[in-house]
Amino acid sequence: MNIAAIIPARYNSQRLPAKPLADILGKSMIQRVYERATLSEKISTIIVATDDERIQRVVESFDGNVMMTPSSLVSGTDRVAYVSAKIGAEIIVNIQGDEPLINPEVIDGSIDILLSSEEAQIGTAVKRITNNDELINPSVVKVILGEKHRALYFSRSVIPFIRDSENKTDWIKEHAFYKHFGIYVYRRGALLDFPKLKISSAEEAEKLEQLRFLANGYNISAYITTHDSIPVDTNDDLEKVRKIFSKL
Repeated sequence: MNIAAIIPARYNSQRLPAKPLADILGKSMIQRVYERATLSEKISTIIVATDDERIQRVVESFDGNVMMTPSSLVSGTDRVAYVSAKIGAEIIVNIQGDEPLINPEVIDGSIDILLSSEEAQIGTAVKRITNNDELINPSVVKVILGEKHRALYFSRSVIPFIRDSENKTDWIKEHAFYKHFGIYVYRRGALLDFPKLKISSAEEAEKLEQLRFLANGYNISAYITTHDSIPVDTNDDLEKVRKIFSKL
């Protein structure tokens, strides 16, 4: 089966401008992400989707595949859908351009969701939250899972609410909370539907694109992993990632 990984990369990040080009021990972040994707056993094609020629030049400098997308596209998912419409892949993996530590087992585990279930239209990855700081951090997206690990809802808030607990610091001991990784594996049809779907009020409130799929009835199912990652949103995140790479 033709499985393509597409890495959306935007230059003008609000919190960390030029983020895809940030140096991580002699290589740009976008190259680090690209190289992690090459470790997948299931992906046959990798393409960086960007609207910035500076990113295009850097990707071409390490012999990576890159496709330019219109600057009018609103989101990374729109960029991935744009590129997907031009290639013949049956399954498309959206790997975030700020995940230089993404584990290839997480990529392949998320792909297996679609290979093993005809019901699932979108696969993703989650990990059990093990500390309270992550639980209450609105930058860490939480998810509630139902039967067969089907995603019921994503939120920046703590979900579910433990009504009968006396102390919120005890919640993590009383319930299995999961955080969401920003990786998505789409069946071609579901991804190409995305730009045409109505934006839900929940998506507008939470600023989470995956809620658009849920609001429109799509099945998102999750691969549960024990691997962790650090998405780079700030300079502090970048320094943490650099330290980890220095020990590899």
